[in-house]
Formats: sequence, structure tokens, C-alpha cells
Amino acid sequence: QVQLVESGGGLVQAGGPLTLSCAASGGSLTGYRMGWFRQAPGKLREFVAAISRNGVDTYYADSVKGRFTISRDTATTATDLRMSSLRSEDTAVYYCAAVWDSGVYALNHMASGEMDYWGKGTLVTVSS
Repeated sequence: QVQLVESGGGLVQAGGPLTLSCAASGGSLTGYRMGWFRQAPGKLREFVAAISRNGVDTYYADSVKGRFTISRDTATTATDLRMSSLRSEDTAVYYCAAVWDSGVYALNHMASGEMDYWGKGTLVTVSS
């Protein structure tokens, strides 16, 4: 059973950077697309970013475009989310997720949240 574990969350000042990492264990994720989602207090979980299984294509929510960068190590399937120019509204629990790439859907379909595996999340708090 694949397990995803996020790390790197914490307290950061507004305008600052932070990098989240996601490590997988218990199986290979080489055929999977990877993504990041977040859930702010009192709000529904929302899509943040996605990356194709070969790491070439990426897709971002409009709210983070230009500020966040998703990347992956295709050898280890570790996935990072580099965040910059953080805002108070970025405060949330961030979740790493993976979905099998069936070749049917475009990468932006990952925004639907229909994922095969989820991590337990890491909290990011941005102080203003």
C-alpha cells in the first residue's frame, strides 16, 4: 500500500518562501501524476498544483500561478512544492496526492480531486 508523507510545513512570514516535500513509500509511483491540494480553516479542500508522471507538464490553480512551483524527481517520485511570495490566504493544511495516469484525462482534470492516494497533510501558517 502506497503511503505519501508530506514535510516542510511551518510558520512563515508573509512574502517569504517555503518548500514542501512529499515522499512515497510502499510502492512505485512512476506511472502516477502527482498533485498538491490544500484546505484552509473552515473551507473546502482545493487544488493547488499538478505535475505529469514524467515531470514535464505542470498545471496550477490561478491563485498560486507565478508564485508556486511543483517539481518531481522521476527516479524517486519525490515531489516538491516551492512556494514564494506567501500570503496570509495561503495558510492551510497542504496535502500531497497521487493518481494513476490512465492517459484518458488532461492534466487539469486533477483539479477534480479524484486521486488514488493522499498524504495526511502538513500545516503551513503565513503570518501577516
